Amino acid sequence: MRVCTTGDYRPFTYKDPRTGAYSGIDVTMAQDLAARLGVKVEWVPTTWKTLMPDFTARCDIGMGGISISTDRLHQAFFTEPLLTEGKTPITLCSKVADYDTVAEINKPGVRSITPIGGTNEKFAVKHYPQGRIIRWKDNNTIFDEIIAGRADVMTPDASETVWVASTHPQLCAVHPDKPFDFSQKGYLLPQGDVVWEEVVDGWLAIAKRDGTYTKAAQPWFKDKPLTPAP
Repeated sequence: MRVCTTGDYRPFTYKDPRTGAYSGIDVTMAQDLAARLGVKVEWVPTTWKTLMPDFTARCDIGMGGISISTDRLHQAFFTEPLLTEGKTPITLCSKVADYDTVAEINKPGVRSITPIGGTNEKFAVKHYPQGRIIRWKDNNTIFDEIIAGRADVMTPDASETVWVASTHPQLCAVHPDKPFDFSQKGYLLPQGDVVWEEVVDGWLAIAKRDGTYTKAAQPWFKDKPLTPAP
C-alpha cells in the first residue's frame, strides 16, 4: 500500500531525519489499515507543494493531516471526514490578545509565517493581504521562528496548534475551539476507484468506533483528546 505523506506535520505525520522512521496519528492509522488488509506499507515522501502530483502519479492513499479542499477534490477522492476543525492562530503566550482576530493579524508589520503550499499558505494569502507573509520551507522548525522573534504568528489547523502548545511552553493556541473557518480532514484516494473508496471508508468507520483512532491519537493528545468526525 503506497502511502503519500509529508512527514513534517506532527501530530499526524513525522519522519525522523536521523533514523528515517515515521510516526504520528495517521502513520499509526496507515499501519492499521495495511495490517487489516494483509499488506505492507510503502511510504512515499512528498511535500505540501507537490502533494497532489505525487499522489496522482505514485500513491494508493494520501495520509497525514490533509484538509479536504475543492482544489484537491478536482483531482482525487477523499474518504469520509476524519476531523472537523478550522484555522486558528498560534503565537507567543504573551501576545495572544494581540492576534485573536483576522483584522489584528491583517495589519502592516505583522509577520505571519506559513509553510509553502497547502491550505495554511492559501489562508494567509487570502486573509492577510495587508500583513507580511513569511513562507517557510521546513514545517518541523517553523514554530521556532515565532519563539525566536523572527515571526509573530501562524494560522494553521486548530489540532496542530493544540499539539504545538503542549510541546512548546512559550506558545499558546488562540481559541482553538472557535477557529476562524470550517475545515475537515480526510485521506486522499484515487479519483474514480469506487471499490477502493468503499474499502477504506468501511475501515475508517470501524476504526473511529472501535477505539483504533482514539488509541492512535492518545500519545499525542493526552490532555485534550481529539474527537473524530461522526
